[in-house]
Amino acid sequence: MGALTHESLVEYLLEEAYEVAETIEAGTGTGTDDAELRGELGDVLLQVVLHARLAEERGAFTFDDVARGLSAKMVRRNPHVFRPDGSLQDSFPATVDEIVQKWDAVKRAERPGRRDPFEGIPRALPALARAQKSIDRAARAGFSEARPSVDVPAFTSEDELGELLLAVVRSARAGGFDAERALRGAVRNYQQRVPEQHQQR
Repeated sequence: MGALTHESLVEYLLEEAYEVAETIEAGTGTGTDDAELRGELGDVLLQVVLHARLAEERGAFTFDDVARGLSAKMVRRNPHVFRPDGSLQDSFPATVDEIVQKWDAVKRAERPGRRDPFEGIPRALPALARAQKSIDRAARAGFSEARPSVDVPAFTSEDELGELLLAVVRSARAGGFDAERALRGAVRNYQQRVPEQHQQR
């Protein structure tokens, strides 16, 4: 095996993250296997340790720097939970919406020049995850859009939604289309269209 690099480790980091998700989802309804989850989380942590070690060898930063940075970020971005010194607040927001609003306000204050609500969404995300993240970001930024051009039924369960998505993929395959590529293109168009529509109002 050749020398480890940040680039050569990316595939393992992604694989380990997907294994954590799979372990959690496999336990849905019956309770997650705690020993299995602990092991999978350890595998993800190992990837973090390896990346930090490579950075330390370059003289860039250490694992301790990563941990300190995470701690500072948690305190800074969650003023509804922590005081500036890191101790807990005496009371907390009453609703999840209040928490999300405070989180978004802190993030905006950290990057006042950021105008694009989609900035920071990884391009490497699978298309469906990227689509969901983009729609969520647009809604949180106050962007509304015109009615979708395709009528979609309301869903009563995730199983029902999953079956429809599978049917769409099956239909795409039958037509010779790549569903993942098609959705990536639709998401790119969405990210361009929504802010433009908002500016025109």
